[in-house]
Amino acid sequence: MSRDTIVAKRYARALFEVALQQQQVLEVEEELRVVVTALAGDADIEKFIVSPNISNEAKQNVLHSSLDGKVSEPVLRTILLLIERGRVELLEDLLNDYRKIQGESLGIADARVYSTYALNDEEKEAVAREFGGRVNKKIRIENIVDPTLLGGLKVAIGDTIYDGSLAGKLERLEQSFNRRVQ
Repeated sequence: MSRDTIVAKRYARALFEVALQQQQVLEVEEELRVVVTALAGDADIEKFIVSPNISNEAKQNVLHSSLDGKVSEPVLRTILLLIERGRVELLEDLLNDYRKIQGESLGIADARVYSTYALNDEEKEAVAREFGGRVNKKIRIENIVDPTLLGGLKVAIGDTIYDGSLAGKLERLEQSFNRRVQ
C-alpha cells in the first residue's frame, strides 16, 4: 500500500467521522463527488490547482471564495487542508475511500452494472433489490453501457462478478465444450 493511499484513507476516515457527527454523511459524499468531477472536468482549473508557480495561499483563496456556501464546512476545510499540505492530488482517492468507509458503516455496497443499454430507474431498482438480497446490503448502482455484452447484465460488487451476459454465457458454454473434447 503506497503512502498516498494510506494518507487518503486517513483524510477520508476523519472526514467521515465529522460528517457522521453532523449527520451529513450522504451530503458530504455528494459534495465531494461534485468537487472531484468539477476539478477533473476542467483542464484550466486542474492546471491552476496543481501549478507549482501559484502559491497554496492563492489556491486556497480562490477555492474558498468559489466553494464557500456551496459545500459544507467539513468538505471545504478538507479541500483547503489538502491544498495547504500539497496533497490536492489525493482528492479523488479521498472520495473513493470515503465511499468505502461510508458503505461499510451504513451497509451500502457499490455495484457496477454493465448492460448493452442505459438502464432506467425501474430497472436499476430491480437490480439493486435482487443483488441487495444476495449480499445483504443496500446497493448503489453505477450503470455502464457495454455494447460488447450482446445482451443480459454483468454486475460487479466489490471483487465479485455476477456474469449473466449473453457473451459470458457463450464463453462458459465454449469452455464446457472444450473440457469435454480434451
